[in-house]
Amino acid sequence: MSLRDKTDIQPPVCAQRPKELTIHGDTRIDKYYWLRERENPEVIAYLEAENAYTDTMMSHLKDFQEKLFQEMKGRIKEQDMSVPYFDNGYWYYTRYDVGKEYPIYCRKKGTLEADEEILLDVNELAAPHDYYHVNSLSVSPDNKWLAFGEDTLSRRKYTIRFKNLETGEILPERILNTTGGATWAADSKTVFYTAKDPVTLRAYKVFRHVVGTDPAEDVEVFHEADETFICGVGKTRSQKYIVIASWQTVSTEYRYLPADQPEGEWKVFQPRQRDLEYHIDHHEGKWYVRTNLDAQNFRLMETPEGATTKENWKEVLPHREDVYLESIDVFKDFIALEERINGIVHLRILPLTDELEDHSIEFRDEAYVAYVGTNPQFDTKLLRIGYQSMTTPPTVYDYDPRTRQLELKKQQEVLGDFSPENYVSERLYAPARDGVRVPITLVYRKGFRRDGSSPLLLYGYGSYGYSLDPSFSTTRLSLL
Repeated sequence: MSLRDKTDIQPPVCAQRPKELTIHGDTRIDKYYWLRERENPEVIAYLEAENAYTDTMMSHLKDFQEKLFQEMKGRIKEQDMSVPYFDNGYWYYTRYDVGKEYPIYCRKKGTLEADEEILLDVNELAAPHDYYHVNSLSVSPDNKWLAFGEDTLSRRKYTIRFKNLETGEILPERILNTTGGATWAADSKTVFYTAKDPVTLRAYKVFRHVVGTDPAEDVEVFHEADETFICGVGKTRSQKYIVIASWQTVSTEYRYLPADQPEGEWKVFQPRQRDLEYHIDHHEGKWYVRTNLDAQNFRLMETPEGATTKENWKEVLPHREDVYLESIDVFKDFIALEERINGIVHLRILPLTDELEDHSIEFRDEAYVAYVGTNPQFDTKLLRIGYQSMTTPPTVYDYDPRTRQLELKKQQEVLGDFSPENYVSERLYAPARDGVRVPITLVYRKGFRRDGSSPLLLYGYGSYGYSLDPSFSTTRLSLL
């Protein structure tokens, strides 16, 4: 059936069943609230009708879709392995085998020449399920236990499970309806995790669990009662503190607890205030704070361990009108900063020792994506970073802040006839009505006619302060 023959086909019409919803004294009408009823046969029938309509309207492109799919799939290397990273005596990495859909998580003790230990073969776990996803693998400080989250329904409601890495046994206990992440206390038997509201899926409670015990006995240590906030739990890179973060669009709040006192008292770092955002990391007797306190683009502060409220914060890096401080990663000898300048993230090294100097890492492309990668070790001489551009596949480097040298660890292999030399990427700026220069990254194949006759795919995004970075895409190559 051609597209012309489909002009009389009408799309399904969703029934409107108005429902009043009142929150904070404000009432609104949701005409489609009934679609939340996932088991309702009418909801299922409507979704099936929408899918059938889409299939019909796209049927004339079925062969072309298959051609594109095979072309895009053909660029992906099926047998692949991530760059190993070192953490607490082990090298960790992920590999994919030919013909297998899911990853295999592995480690080697001490050296990459050691025997491989398989932490988790997701292909085996996924076999009995129509859908399966694993997230947030976390190894205990004594290296004997693995916690991981699994989702078998595609609902982002993860069940936390535990594996004994000495015996290979996966324990029968299951912690249901979580974000999937588990943060270990220093005793290697206590974990903290975040539970989700069963209806809204908002992450709203933090519990303490002891491995080998009934999850029904878990202790609630925090409840985020404000429905505009969500919460999560993690650990500082120094391994000294467990932290609970609560956040919403214009406010954050942290609590912290010594990792070696899992049953201790949580302390509030700085009580929440509207329009006050802050993010913390720990370093040998002090905290570093990235905050928008009197700083729209954020600035860097520090404060002693025992005096964490904002009146004790002292400025380390001031606010700058032309630089947005996106993130900080604190290590023993330096802080890695992600600073956005003219729309591009620059990686900067802020020294915490006299052996280093303040500097930014230089890259060759005019427009690119650079970010701090997987760096679990607090005491490290190297910084693992990621890099890519619209013409450069994802690349992993180890950067030495002392020598300022980048060591290439891996670049994604793109199968087929791809060559970066065949493409050009440019950075342009379009003036907005208020005079602001809006950055645009343009990519094209060499030799195309710049006379306005070539088609253009324009994509932009601007919600929630989110920046759209000029990343690489293997599927985009089919359009170039």
